[in-house]
Amino acid sequence: MKRRRKQRRSTGGADWRIEHEGSSFILCRRGEPERIVAEWFRDRYWRERDLVVGAEPGRGAVLFVRRGERTLALRHFRRGGAAARLTADRYLWTGLERTRAFREWRLLRELHDDGLPVPRPVAAHVRRSGLTWRGDIITERIADTRSLASAMTAGEVDAGTWEAVGATLRGFHDRGVDHADLNAHNVLLDAGMGVFLVDFDRGALRTGSGWQRRNFNRLRRSLRKIARTSGGAFGEPDWRRLLRGYRSGA
Repeated sequence: MKRRRKQRRSTGGADWRIEHEGSSFILCRRGEPERIVAEWFRDRYWRERDLVVGAEPGRGAVLFVRRGERTLALRHFRRGGAAARLTADRYLWTGLERTRAFREWRLLRELHDDGLPVPRPVAAHVRRSGLTWRGDIITERIADTRSLASAMTAGEVDAGTWEAVGATLRGFHDRGVDHADLNAHNVLLDAGMGVFLVDFDRGALRTGSGWQRRNFNRLRRSLRKIARTSGGAFGEPDWRRLLRGYRSGA
């Protein structure tokens, strides 16, 4: 008996599309250089082809893979905190566009098109199973960068870098970008003192005030933790330099 082939359907807008095959939904731009399939979102697909070129460990673990001339970053959505004790990576289904994977892709697309220093989104993937879903996101890796946390541990963050971090953060805040997990691991630096933000899971565009201070408090806790646990160089003079850069970035 022949197995019925899953029908692949496509819907979308002017410059994006959603591919639907079986229980999988893939959101990507129109005009991607090649067809993106569900297998791309499985670690095994890349490992079996010897295309893995690196990884970032932790709860927000990222796998770096090579696809032609591009290096991509693949991240699976995982829970943290008390919720992780119940399920590591399942979320309640409340609609496709409300999934964290689709919301992050659409936010990144808007920020990238606006010229903000974020990775270019490639595709988001959601696999529904009854009342729950699992998901992943693929972005292009920003070349020749390392995290602020790594640079701190190596003692290689100077006064100008702290000011550049502050000025970059001001640019995001002026655009109304609330980064839900602003920490030293999600701030990237390149050799030319360029600053980038990554991992916009649960991020949003907001108005009003209050959320900016939450961003600052979360970042400051992260910097202090790295200084305490990893010997990273950070003190109050560095924080004041960051704030000075923030004010000058208005």
